[in-house]
Amino acid sequence: MKDLHVSFREKCGYGLGDAASNIFWKLFSMYLLFFYTDIFGLPAAAVGTMFLVTRIWDALIDPVVGVMADRTQTRWGKFRPYLLWFLVPFGVLGVLTFTTPDFGPIGKLVYAYITYSLMMMVYSLVNVPYASLLGVISPDTKVRTTLSSFRMVFAFGGGILSLVLIEPLVRTFGSLREVATAEGPVPDQQLGWSAGVAVLALVAMLFLLCTFLWTRERVRPVGEQKNALRDDIRDLFRNSPWWILLGSGIFVLIFNSVRDGAAVYYFKYFVDAPSQLDLGWIGGSVTLVTLYLVLGQIANIAGILLMAPVANRIGKKRTYLGAMLLAGVLSVVFYFMGNDDIVPILVLQVLISVCAGSVMPLLWSMYADTADYSEVRTGRRATGLIFSSSSMSQKFGWTLGGALTGWLLSWFGFEANQVQSEGALTGIRMMLSILPAAGALFSVLFLLFYPLNERRVEEIGRKLEAARADAARFGN
Repeated sequence: MKDLHVSFREKCGYGLGDAASNIFWKLFSMYLLFFYTDIFGLPAAAVGTMFLVTRIWDALIDPVVGVMADRTQTRWGKFRPYLLWFLVPFGVLGVLTFTTPDFGPIGKLVYAYITYSLMMMVYSLVNVPYASLLGVISPDTKVRTTLSSFRMVFAFGGGILSLVLIEPLVRTFGSLREVATAEGPVPDQQLGWSAGVAVLALVAMLFLLCTFLWTRERVRPVGEQKNALRDDIRDLFRNSPWWILLGSGIFVLIFNSVRDGAAVYYFKYFVDAPSQLDLGWIGGSVTLVTLYLVLGQIANIAGILLMAPVANRIGKKRTYLGAMLLAGVLSVVFYFMGNDDIVPILVLQVLISVCAGSVMPLLWSMYADTADYSEVRTGRRATGLIFSSSSMSQKFGWTLGGALTGWLLSWFGFEANQVQSEGALTGIRMMLSILPAAGALFSVLFLLFYPLNERRVEEIGRKLEAARADAARFGN
């Protein structure tokens, strides 16, 4: 427990880990369904089912990775080594996920199942240990909130990088080769996607390496006992604050993933505006959907920056509840936007994203508090299991949101690259408004029962600090 100071470089190093993950997370949440339907040529319903099957399997892997990480012992610590060991497979499989071999319909679907499943398994092997680092870099709850804020700022920064670059990269690399169509030769988008993602994968790998090199693990359990797995699992099941965060986190991810997954379709098929917007004195142009998504990421960062002073003043729980309630109300308003209401659409995107951005660092900081809560009750610490199970809940939310997006598109009668029916357009509008609002409401209902307020968290911290001092004094 010596040298507890966390430097600015270490905070940035920790943040870069989620920047790396979010480069792919944003591609998956905002473009992968579109890529599979409009580029690779898979049916929307089949992709929705694939998301459900592969992501449930992937989510179940998370606790296994957490248990492995808790029991890993190296000179680099428990969690950091996984970033080094799996950064190369992380990048390679990301590229293969966006590669389009010339198979038949069944072969394409099988390829999508295999590559996406492997990618998400490796994502777990990187992201679960990374998330667990938050619980062992510092024992101080305020430092953890700061680290969580750095994490979220860098995560959204990675998302902005991904969203800003992906379409220009696809156009640049796609223009290197033309393919024949009924309308004549066109740039090869399939080449553009695989090569463009390869560039982003290299950046993500570099970020993960920086996280490994710049962070340290400081927090040790009160005792160095080896926990039995059954004890760790029993402790988790009895951790009521963790269960509450699990439920709330699932619905936050449904809120985000349905909005994100439908955005590209909303702008391609519903919004009546030029495909390219002139940036004027800045120079160049940008697609409207890119502007919408990037504004959302910037607003997410603004939400994170606003979160810390508000949470320090009124508490994490109240900040979380207020943000999600406002996000739900604004999402309902979004439904009434017309196809030419460009400015109001962008304004609402900014306001909703400010609210959504403020929630995620609070959620992860509270997960770290539940690890302390469990340790003070049981005398055992299982940081990796708690964070991996928390990550599992996040993926279940993402899984349900992603599957719902594909199924709903099919239910509403969506047909790729065709003029959409009124029913399909109404469904796409609801997927950016009414349905996310329902997710926000359920998230709020869960968190109303969360018991760890600031006073109780500080009391838990004092008890653990005293226990660690006693353990050090008596050589335990």
